[in-house]
Amino acid sequence: MTDAAPGARITPMAWAVWGLVALFYAYGALQRVAPAVMVPNLMAEFEVNAATLGSVSAFYFYAYAGLQMPVGLMLDRWGARRMMTAAALLTALGGVLFAMAGGVGAANLGRFLIGAGSSFTWIGCLTVAAAWFPPRRFALATGLSTLAGMIGAIAGQAPLAALVAATGWRAAMLGIGLVALALAGALWLVVRDRPRAPAAPRTAPSLASLFAGLRDVATDGQLWVAAFAGCMMSTPVLVFAGLWGVPYLRAAYGLSAPSAALYASLMMVGWAVGGPAFGWLSDRTGRRRGPMIAGAAGLLATTLAVFYLPGLPVGGAAVLLFLNGVMAGSMVLVFAVIRERWRAGQVGAAFGLVNTVIMGSGAVFQPLVGFLLDLNWDGAMAGGARVYSRAAFDLAFATLPAVALAGLLSMLLIREPRPVLGQPGRAHSA
Repeated sequence: MTDAAPGARITPMAWAVWGLVALFYAYGALQRVAPAVMVPNLMAEFEVNAATLGSVSAFYFYAYAGLQMPVGLMLDRWGARRMMTAAALLTALGGVLFAMAGGVGAANLGRFLIGAGSSFTWIGCLTVAAAWFPPRRFALATGLSTLAGMIGAIAGQAPLAALVAATGWRAAMLGIGLVALALAGALWLVVRDRPRAPAAPRTAPSLASLFAGLRDVATDGQLWVAAFAGCMMSTPVLVFAGLWGVPYLRAAYGLSAPSAALYASLMMVGWAVGGPAFGWLSDRTGRRRGPMIAGAAGLLATTLAVFYLPGLPVGGAAVLLFLNGVMAGSMVLVFAVIRERWRAGQVGAAFGLVNTVIMGSGAVFQPLVGFLLDLNWDGAMAGGARVYSRAAFDLAFATLPAVALAGLLSMLLIREPRPVLGQPGRAHSA
């Protein structure tokens, strides 16, 4: 898959190509969490309850998760430059539509298009890193890609909350939507699919070979275990920091919206630290399984503590939210495991299948938590929007320790892949 030699250094051009794709990933992550700081605004604007708002937010994930397999195939066949440029244009269209939506239907469509365009970003980062970075640096590149995404998600918390407070949610989202147009132009100008032109014209793999590779990928039992583990590890962050954290912190600690957004973003800050840290540790030790299991155990412990430790002060909650994000960052090693199992022409499809499962967690659990909140709503209203009590959140968030435990148990089933010594092939049989 990679055109960089195993011992090669990462070139400035490699950093530039990967960096721009990572910037687009950061943008998509900002759009992913944006509804979290507008919960009261959107509920009042569209006159909806928590379950419906959860569905509006989840339309991003419906598109994102549903398109991961086609994205992997398209990147394998047509390359990152064309696909990432088209994806940025699609994201811009969705952003403008969401900002101008007059009702829930248009808002759903806007979020769906944003998710469709953003669906190329993570797999694009991995595909570019696999092509431009030496194999021994892939786990680090995966962690740095996560860092970029978390920076975008952090920008979608307290900074976006301040922008929404100053300009209104429609103006803020319209401006952010238009940023994707500039990204599209930059992606077309800078991104190249490979480090250097081959001596002979490269023939794109046929659709038949791509689907044959997809069949092989889909029958890999270890891939499905890794995908489920990554899904469970990602769920607490996607549910809490991605949508319901701000209203929870306001209900639990009486914080203002900007302050609650700042505290919720600590989970993203932790993930931004944990992804590269676990990637570095894994590359340094040459082991994937041990760091993943340690991270999963830490995620379970901090998830239980942050929501159910009696008398926890807001400062303690802040520390635990940060540590929770750090531990969740260990899930990036799932992609390093997959990278070492699959050969050129199939790794994009493998990444796509894994990320379909992982991002499906947001599509399922954001509306589920909203549904559970509605079941326990006590009738309180403020500014035309429903207000949920701490007790309602405690019941709804009982799903999060359960998925963290499932993540730990599934991590125990992942086998250690062989170290990457050269051009990668299929490391193990399923």
